[in-house]
Amino acid sequence: MSTLNQVLVGIIMGSKSDLPVMQDAVDVLKTLGVPFEVTIVSAHRTPQRMFDYAQDAAKRGLKVIIAGAGGAAHLPGMVASITHLPVIGVPVKSSNSIDGWDSVLSILQMPNGIPVATVALNAAKNAGILAAQIIGTQDKEIEKNIIAFKAELAAKVIETAEEVEKMNF
Repeated sequence: MSTLNQVLVGIIMGSKSDLPVMQDAVDVLKTLGVPFEVTIVSAHRTPQRMFDYAQDAAKRGLKVIIAGAGGAAHLPGMVASITHLPVIGVPVKSSNSIDGWDSVLSILQMPNGIPVATVALNAAKNAGILAAQIIGTQDKEIEKNIIAFKAELAAKVIETAEEVEKMNF
């Protein structure tokens, strides 16, 4: 069952300034063959847009939402409160951030009943991988891509280990 022509992941962010971080999710989803969309949805400046996006996401075929936000970082949690889809939060260290901790805690400390899977600060790549893994549980093509990706990671570690071992410390 391949759904490769259908957009499966929504990547949203509070502002264009988050794009350099969120680009890593874009890149890894491309590598893994997962169809996605990208847009800006601000929890504070465009709350109705955020509400509409989250409410309509499943109807449009999305399976996972990746939401990046800096500062107070309410976007992932607010989206998770509106949709039944899994939401992966990416805390972004922004210009108005307190070393990123405000973003991390805003996304991490969700009340019971409104979970947001939270990756490390600026770790949009991990958010993309996690989204692909979630989709891969139902899509064999994406599952194969994830398995190959993980095997490639392991091969790189072995190659590097061999290089270091040749240095004869």
